[in-house]
Amino acid sequence: MVCHRPEGLEQLEAQTNFTKQELQILYRGFKNECPSGVVNEETFKHIYAQFFPHGDASMYAHYLFNAFDTTNNGSIKFKDFVMGLSILLRGTLREKLEWTFHLYDINRDGYINREEMTEIVRAIYDMMGKYTYPVLKGDVPQQHVDAFFQKMDKNKDGVVTLEEFIVACQEDENMMRSMQLFENVM
Repeated sequence: MVCHRPEGLEQLEAQTNFTKQELQILYRGFKNECPSGVVNEETFKHIYAQFFPHGDASMYAHYLFNAFDTTNNGSIKFKDFVMGLSILLRGTLREKLEWTFHLYDINRDGYINREEMTEIVRAIYDMMGKYTYPVLKGDVPQQHVDAFFQKMDKNKDGVVTLEEFIVACQEDENMMRSMQLFENVM
């Protein structure tokens, strides 16, 4: 088995919003789950599924994996993981929104279209499982997609650009609160 050793902690400390001590803790946890130092998609899905025992997290984990796999090589190294985590936990509001936009932009064309948003929303509902309250009816995901486009697609051209996404999120109090949820995690 080929093991991957991450770049020096000093370099990662300079590139992220984590201290050297935090990076050491994160690395130990990462190596514990992935002794080779590299996570493939199946392993990532298995780890992620443990957080959602009542649902099927596989599709959402797939999209999340692709967002962390910035080199598109089918694996996540510690650096990829910690760079994404740094943005999600300690990044600026714009960095968090850009990362989220790229998660939703499945085909990476610079736009979020209705099909992509429908896939993401369905993946979230699948992940939450049958124990969501209130119980979901079949058209609820489509209603969420319609509401998303009503709010985000400012020029009504059928796609959401990064700028439209950022402006609409900044105007939405609920979205702003959700972006702040993870700020004190570590």
